[in-house]
Amino acid sequence: MADPSVLTILFLAANPAESSQSHFEQEARDISDGLQRAKHRDSFRFEQRWAVRPRDIQRAMLDLNPQIIHFSGHGTGDKGLVFEDEIGNAKLVDGDALAGLFELFADQIRCVVLNGCYSQVQAHAIAQHIDYAIGMNQEISDRAAIEFAVGFYDGLGAGRPIEFAYKLGCAAIRMAGLPDNLTPILYEKPELDAISQPNDSAILETNPLNSTTQKTSSKRHTQEKLEDLEEEYEGIRKKLKCLKKERTIKTDSEAKYELDQRIEEYEEKLQNIEVLLEQLEKKSGQN
Repeated sequence: MADPSVLTILFLAANPAESSQSHFEQEARDISDGLQRAKHRDSFRFEQRWAVRPRDIQRAMLDLNPQIIHFSGHGTGDKGLVFEDEIGNAKLVDGDALAGLFELFADQIRCVVLNGCYSQVQAHAIAQHIDYAIGMNQEISDRAAIEFAVGFYDGLGAGRPIEFAYKLGCAAIRMAGLPDNLTPILYEKPELDAISQPNDSAILETNPLNSTTQKTSSKRHTQEKLEDLEEEYEGIRKKLKCLKKERTIKTDSEAKYELDQRIEEYEEKLQNIEVLLEQLEKKSGQN
C-alpha cells in the first residue's frame, strides 16, 4: 500500500518527433534534483512518463495515483495541448477532454501544472474540477519554463502551500532576469475555501497540499492577486518610461534596436496585465 504521507508527482513529457526534447529532459532533471535536496524530500515521489500519448495519461493515473500532474510540452491555445499519436506525430487534446479525465480523479489530484505555451485555456477548464491548475497565458521561453518549475517545486519541497510555491516560481523567473514572470497563471477551483485535511497529524505537518495555511478565502486570494498585479504594473510602467527616455538620447543604431525590443516586450506585458486586472476586478466584484 502506498504511503499516504508521500505525494506523487507525475511528470508528463509530450514531444512530437519534429522537435527537440533537451529542454524537457533538463526540466525533469532540475525538478528531480531540487526535490532530492529539499527539506521534505521524503514526502515526494517523482515519476516520469515520456513521449506521452493520450491513453498513456489515463494508464499512468491508474497505475501511480498521483496528486500532482506536471505537463511539459507545447500548447496551442483554444485548440489544446500537443501530445503524440501512435507513430510520434502531434495530436491535439483540448481542455474539455483533459478536464473530463481529471474530473474522474478529482478525489486524488490536487494540482495540475501545464508548463507549456498558451496553456491557460486548458488550466482554466481543469480548475473547474481540480483544486489548483497552472497554465501559461502566452508563449514562454524554455529557460523561463524551467525556472518556474524549479521554483515551484522548491517551494513545495520546503513544505510551503501551492499558492506560495506558485509565487516563488514566478519570482524565480524574475530573479533570472527574464520577462516572463507574469506568464504563469494560477487558477483555483470555484468556491475553494480549503484543501481537505487528513486525520493523520504527521501528514498535516509535512504535506504542503494539506497545510492549514491554505485555509484562506477566495476573496482574500483575489485581493492579493490584484495588489500584486497592480504593483507589477506600476513597476513595469516606470521601467518603460525610463527605456523610452534612454532611447531618445541614444545615437548607436544597434543600441536603439535593443531598446526597441525591450520597449515592445514591456508594452506587451502591460497589455497582458491590464487584461488580468480586468478579470480579477470582475471576480472581486462577484465575491
